[in-house]
Amino acid sequence: MQTLSIKRFGFAIASASIVSYLGCVFVMMIVPKDVAIRFFNSLMHGVDVTTIMRWNMPIGETILGAVGIFVLGWLFGALIACCYNCCGKVTRGEGAGNRE
Repeated sequence: MQTLSIKRFGFAIASASIVSYLGCVFVMMIVPKDVAIRFFNSLMHGVDVTTIMRWNMPIGETILGAVGIFVLGWLFGALIACCYNCCGKVTRGEGAGNRE
């Protein structure tokens, strides 16, 4: 079993998270309100998001949200890579560095 780079895997998950976040921002900016509500309701498996949708979010909060999503994505990715690297079993006779 090969090991994952904790920094690189964390960055990969953080990058994917930020693309997803910016995709949501883009959808909120270009589609009508009823279409956006229908879209996000379908993503949330039928949970009605009408009461929690904000349409006038300041750019500062959007940037802060993007930074927060990036940091949380990196931490989550690093945790996954760390667990993956630590939970592999060591093969017999191959040395401690080889994991299966």
